[in-house]
Amino acid sequence: MRALKRTYAGKILRYQLLLKGAVQGMGFRPFVHRLALSLNLKGFARNVPEGLLIEIEGQPHSLEIFIQQLRNSPPPFSIIESISISSLPPVGYEDFKIEKSKEGDVNTLFPLPDIATCSLCLEEIFSPSERRYFYPFTNCTNCGPRFTIIRNLPYDRERTSMRKFKMCDECREEYEDINDRRYHAQPIACPKCGPHIWLEIDGKRIYQNVIDTAVHLLLNGKIVAIKGLGGFHLACNALDEEAVKKLRKRKQRPYKPFAVMVKDIQTAHRYAYISSEEEVLLLSPQAPIVLLRKKEPFQMAPSVAPKNSLIGLFLPYTPLHHILLNKCELPLIMTSGNLSDNPICSSNEEARKNLQGIADAFLFHNRDIVSRCDDSVVIVVDSEPRLVRRSRGYVPLPLPLPINGEDILACGGDLKNTFCLAKDKWAFLSQHIGDLESADSYEIYKKTIKHFKKLLNIKPKLVVYDLHPSYHSSIFARSLQIPSLGVQHHFAHIVSCMVDNEVPLDEKVLGVAWDGTGYGLDGRIWGGEIMLTTYRGFQRLAHLLYIPLPGGELAVREPWRVALSYLTLLDWKDFEKLPGEFNNFLKELGEEKVGIIRQMVNNRFNSPLASSIGRLFDAVASILGISHINTYEGQAASELNAIASECDEFYEFHLQGDDPIIINPLPLIYSIIEDLEKGKTKEYIASRFHRSLVEMLIRVLKVLRQKTGINLVALSGGVFQNSLLLETALRRLREEGFQPLSHRNVPTNDGGIALGQVAIARALKEAR
Repeated sequence: MRALKRTYAGKILRYQLLLKGAVQGMGFRPFVHRLALSLNLKGFARNVPEGLLIEIEGQPHSLEIFIQQLRNSPPPFSIIESISISSLPPVGYEDFKIEKSKEGDVNTLFPLPDIATCSLCLEEIFSPSERRYFYPFTNCTNCGPRFTIIRNLPYDRERTSMRKFKMCDECREEYEDINDRRYHAQPIACPKCGPHIWLEIDGKRIYQNVIDTAVHLLLNGKIVAIKGLGGFHLACNALDEEAVKKLRKRKQRPYKPFAVMVKDIQTAHRYAYISSEEEVLLLSPQAPIVLLRKKEPFQMAPSVAPKNSLIGLFLPYTPLHHILLNKCELPLIMTSGNLSDNPICSSNEEARKNLQGIADAFLFHNRDIVSRCDDSVVIVVDSEPRLVRRSRGYVPLPLPLPINGEDILACGGDLKNTFCLAKDKWAFLSQHIGDLESADSYEIYKKTIKHFKKLLNIKPKLVVYDLHPSYHSSIFARSLQIPSLGVQHHFAHIVSCMVDNEVPLDEKVLGVAWDGTGYGLDGRIWGGEIMLTTYRGFQRLAHLLYIPLPGGELAVREPWRVALSYLTLLDWKDFEKLPGEFNNFLKELGEEKVGIIRQMVNNRFNSPLASSIGRLFDAVASILGISHINTYEGQAASELNAIASECDEFYEFHLQGDDPIIINPLPLIYSIIEDLEKGKTKEYIASRFHRSLVEMLIRVLKVLRQKTGINLVALSGGVFQNSLLLETALRRLREEGFQPLSHRNVPTNDGGIALGQVAIARALKEAR
């Protein structure tokens, strides 16, 4: 023994490494184990509250290679925030082991998102000789559930919803075999020891031929509720118009497009035009819904995505989906399992209660969903993927903040809600919660915040909220017994874009926030804003002309009211002479109702003032006869966008005043009516309108650049979900010598404002 110690003292070194970041749950310990064995190094690896602890002993050169490989070639999805290294005296380890994790308060751990089924697992699922043949819960270290099954950290099986499933001997052997890809795969399972599926029809359970029976139902026009990874889907045959219409009626979703899951990438190409960037997204481990241009003639049921040029397609991302689509071979509607505006169902009991009037059958399983998580939605604009909804596959991986500081909770807004928790230099943006209008959504919002705080061991010292006094998220924030900070909606939008693009702390931008609704500092509704913005504050330099919204919230749901408001401001005398479908719609409303709305506008009765680009879209869509009622948020704007294309012409508008500049679109509205009188098509007018907004933006920004000397432009707000508008704006801004920034990793809509709220709070705290 003495000789051994002398040898170690002369030639052997021992290091202790602490890795912080996203280093649990993606096979990091097995990766470390294999790397250590390949270099003849000894020691152990263990998940600890702070991250991943490694003690490693061996030859100096091998240790150098080991550390270099950790830094440069870690497992996919991992994020190494830091590696701290300390030297220790050699102890003479005999081998390398993965030790059992120690539970305790989490410090800086990043739970991982769920990962789509890998190709090796797929091979097994469809190989009759394999014991996991057609097993719907097949996974390995490289794929499967993570975030949606984790109850607590560190990430080990006993702290997930897989705890109740005891591994069989065969699974245990794979789990402990360093050469097996299931080595330390926490959700490991097989038909003998893991979760199982069953079908329920009218309360009767079916355990045999479950998939075949479900497929038979789908092929015969039935709606099946399917329990997935982060919640339930409502599925039906996307080629069956009657089935799709039935789903729309039962789900109370008359027009909003449905997402469709297809068997494979070859099938996807049948229904949509797909670029190389979009194909990469469809095949990615995140497997989001990708918004794609419909291939004409469109072969699916017309009601899948009515009045829309895009179709949301995605590929199977769990074994259950793969097995179902393989058997069915038809595209399936896979929409969130909920009633419109309610949260997605996650438990079997919840689905039985809430979906019984929608689904004809239920495809259940008995693996609990700890965190409900909707599908993510992505669109490619300007050759870059942009998240429209950030959820499954992306959450809860953090985003870097420009400044370190204390723990903060940002509560977001009330539409497309996400919240955000900040710890150290990281922002943890939640999954898509949805609109907080229903009591159920609000309760789930509060429970999800509680779970995130526990999971990440974040104890907020400050809560940030939107200034809108009636938002549920703001009321919740003010109810907490900690200091609070209100942040203006559009300020948060712009700063969110700045964080998304890693703008340095002291940088200034010309921020453009175009959306539908946001509470302004003057108590009015903002939504067409251009601001000089830093992380610590803003100056409102320009905005769209204020117009009355007759009926307030009613005008948001009924675009014809906004159209009438614009026409009343134009002092349009003879409404009988208005051309086209809008005139016919007003006749149906009746002269008395039209007169009342005009009086409301003239007298400013129950007509709050708004500077909203979103409402301008609504007005134009209604005047063109495209959409008079919004059955979902942004419907009129979406349908207007669907018929528009690139255009070189634009309508005139006026710039008035200097501080702030007022953008007056009344000449634009007048010219649109003139074009209708001349017989111009809706498509032409819609295209010219889109180009007009871009030129409006360019003209104002050129004036402001001359005043401020600032060339950096940040585009944010729900209006920039419009791919034609965003792509044209980015191109024109570059042509004019601007440096434009736009969202990529977080939504440009209200799903991103919580990130902006957190960054603003951090910057203001640091400045004090």
